[in-house]
Amino acid sequence: MRFFRKFEYISPSKQSIAIIVFIVVLAITFETFQQIFYIERFNLGEASFTVILKRQVLSWGIWVIASFFLVQYAKRNAQKEKYTFNALIQYMIFILFLVCLCILIIANIRLFFNGEIFSFSLLFKEYVTFYMFQKMPIFTLGYFTIAIILHLYFINEKLQVKVHQLIELKNTNETLYQQLRPKLSDKTDILNIKIGNKRKIIPVADINWIEADDYCVKVHLVNGDNYTMRSTLKALEEKLKGNFLRVHRKAIVNMNMTKEFNLSNSPSLTLNNETEIPVSKSNLKSVKDFLS
Repeated sequence: MRFFRKFEYISPSKQSIAIIVFIVVLAITFETFQQIFYIERFNLGEASFTVILKRQVLSWGIWVIASFFLVQYAKRNAQKEKYTFNALIQYMIFILFLVCLCILIIANIRLFFNGEIFSFSLLFKEYVTFYMFQKMPIFTLGYFTIAIILHLYFINEKLQVKVHQLIELKNTNETLYQQLRPKLSDKTDILNIKIGNKRKIIPVADINWIEADDYCVKVHLVNGDNYTMRSTLKALEEKLKGNFLRVHRKAIVNMNMTKEFNLSNSPSLTLNNETEIPVSKSNLKSVKDFLS
């Protein structure tokens, strides 16, 4: 468990390399012991561990060198925005091409080291055929494993780049917002009211007063029209631009539309259209302060 915890702190690139190295070492060890077993089991000659190990290292060394082309191919494919079935087929064809290339190189090297006279007939009938059966399955499986690891690694790398770009954009916008904040206002010049499937745009300057109506508000206009919108007086009080004042728990008044302030036992404001709006005791001081 301690090993896996330490492994988590290694960078993704080093993790990928470590996994690939582990796969190669495991494959070399397995194939070396496998060949020794077959040689001893079927009396095919002397089984020298060192000689067989050297052959496996040579074969897998060629496999590793060819895998650098797979790295480039995987990196290029990871940049694509969409992945299609044709792209997957092309990926498989490329891997099979690399496997065949490795087998052809290994067969030529073994033919040379065995001191036999080169001929295409001998190369393909003896060596290529032999390594096709011996190496092709495990080489192909190894490349597919590496392709998956590389694909996930490059996708993760691309996502990390996008995350950093978004962080930089956020920081830039945050800095810009702080610079502009003193010059900006959260107040609005209009109200956007939904009426059926349409939207009614109302300039706040055309509003006489706003009345609380259960879970909605009723907006009374200078021309006598009124509209109901889904909001609260508190929310509108914070966003309305201009001389709008909360005078009652159920009313906000456009003070530009008032003509009289009545300070009787029941304080009220009279609007230009003669509408009287009661002023609550809790809001009386704010109305006086505004008018003064």
